[in-house]
Amino acid sequence: VRGRCPLKQVLHQKEDSTLVFEARFESGNLQKVVKVNEFEYQLTLRTDLYTSRHTEWYYFQVSNTQAGMPYRFTIVNFTKRNSLYRCGLRPLLYSEADAKKHQVGWRRTGNEIKYYKNNAGQDGRQYFSLTWTFQFPHDRDTCYFAHCYPYTYSNLQEYLMGISKDPVKSKFCKIHILCHSLAGNTVYILTITNPPQSGKGRERKAVILTARVHPGETNSSWIMKGFLDYILGDSDKAQLLRDSFIFKVVPMLNPDGVIVGNHRCSLTGQDLNRKYRSNMKKFYPSIWYTRNMIKRVMEERDVFLYCDIHGHNRKQNVFMYGCERKQLAKSPYMHPRVFPLLLSKSCPDKFSFPDCCFRVQKSKEGTGRVVMWKMGINNSYTLEAS
Repeated sequence: VRGRCPLKQVLHQKEDSTLVFEARFESGNLQKVVKVNEFEYQLTLRTDLYTSRHTEWYYFQVSNTQAGMPYRFTIVNFTKRNSLYRCGLRPLLYSEADAKKHQVGWRRTGNEIKYYKNNAGQDGRQYFSLTWTFQFPHDRDTCYFAHCYPYTYSNLQEYLMGISKDPVKSKFCKIHILCHSLAGNTVYILTITNPPQSGKGRERKAVILTARVHPGETNSSWIMKGFLDYILGDSDKAQLLRDSFIFKVVPMLNPDGVIVGNHRCSLTGQDLNRKYRSNMKKFYPSIWYTRNMIKRVMEERDVFLYCDIHGHNRKQNVFMYGCERKQLAKSPYMHPRVFPLLLSKSCPDKFSFPDCCFRVQKSKEGTGRVVMWKMGINNSYTLEAS
């Protein structure tokens, strides 16, 4: 998908009030729409490419709107039994007219929100519906709906371009190509540290951060952007961190999935966060190169912390998954619960220690967190945000 902007469709005749839907743009996802009656539409999401599953992420454009009318949208093919839509989550709306006139961006919308089991599963699978009512703010407006605040591959490229053009930031943040994805998109790696005084750089421990292995978890990109804004800033704490550590950052592990609007998979139809044990460089290049990069860093210096950033669709709060041995070894191992506990103490309104979990389940043995832990990084975590 090359274009950043959707195709502008020719609207129907003036007296036709049918909404016009479009999702053929970067990160868009919508497969089919059925008009049930004048103000009610039934929507079907596209599964992740080359799979029959993973319907969660949606992002689409609607035009030919009428203001103040009671519309109802129902998405009919979710596959997860539970959802934060049952706990108060609302869909996101963006109005081009509001953005232009009032500088208003994405906002939560919708009333009478329900998430429920439906009877659509003729293929033997169970499906769930999300339904909501709302009113468009303007006539003849172009609006967008999304599951979570979109963050596209183009957004990342613009952000990195801004860093590379900044005469101050570019001194301590070096942007390199880690590899190319299956579709030929660049997977970037950032090295962030203050230039060392003569000979002192080798003592610095490494911190490794990755994000967006699951394309639909856009909140992981926003957390990564927040981290980068902070660590590249000129505060005393950011300076101290850059003096003390070398940060290796892979901000988008799965650009192909992000571009095509997948929720979980890459273009092989596979969940890349189960492939960290795989040696199939050709099929999972970003994972293979990330693991190799970490091995090289470990040969040069201690790795203090590894963290892979995710979004969670069913649990509230921000929390971590860590790795704990059944019998905790005595020192020099730092207890893996210490870092999350410190986080919860320093920002108790944002981070929930009771939601953290430190079990290593068999189904998670191919994840970045578990593989890096088994490679010898004791502080190895997944950060989850609702």
